[in-house]
Amino acid sequence: MNWIKRNPILVIFLVLMIISRVNSGAFSSPADFLLNMILLLPGIVIGITVHEFMHAYSAWKFGDSTPMRMGRVTLNPLAHIEPIGIITLLFAGFGWGKPVMVNPYAFTTYRRLKNIVIDVAGTALNFVVAFLFTGLLISVAFAHGNGSPLTILVQNIVSMNLILMIFNLLPIPPLDGFGIITEIFDLRRFHWYQTFYNSGSIILLILILFGIIGPLLGPAIQGIFVFMQNVWLPAFGAA
Repeated sequence: MNWIKRNPILVIFLVLMIISRVNSGAFSSPADFLLNMILLLPGIVIGITVHEFMHAYSAWKFGDSTPMRMGRVTLNPLAHIEPIGIITLLFAGFGWGKPVMVNPYAFTTYRRLKNIVIDVAGTALNFVVAFLFTGLLISVAFAHGNGSPLTILVQNIVSMNLILMIFNLLPIPPLDGFGIITEIFDLRRFHWYQTFYNSGSIILLILILFGIIGPLLGPAIQGIFVFMQNVWLPAFGAA
């Protein structure tokens, strides 16, 4: 109840997203929905875990002890998963993990550059994981066929990591992409920065609710996936 009271606007948008999914028939078959969630959950957990871990690890290596003190420099999913964020992702199509707290004043040199590296690090590891699991996906698909549950599970791991990578690179606060351009162009010096930053989550939710984000991400995700497949296929004797 406290979470609902603290985030009334977010709750309204999540309810609207769930209603939209109900109208689209996403929950018309409870058995199919449950199976899809079971096959999707490992991809969500792996994607969020490696993303947040890499933020924490890179900040720690640069000299910020905050992530280590908060128990975030670990690949244990329990340190990075936000239960409410996972539930809303499964049912509303939008969710989140626990953000990594970083103290930029712990960096005595090259502060802006280090902040950029920290922002990029999470998406970079998502790419690496997606690339490695694409190789596994091709192997599993050859052995079990494209429609097998195992193939779909591995495909979901690839897809979720690519989605997290591209989504987080959008230049909208509080996503990593906005953090990157903030450091590159020193956006904090502009009077509108804080207002825009505080409004970022609402802007993001509106874009998702009205179906604007999907068409933006889709071609990029598909293009990267095809590229990774083409890199791996020769190793399996396929052209």
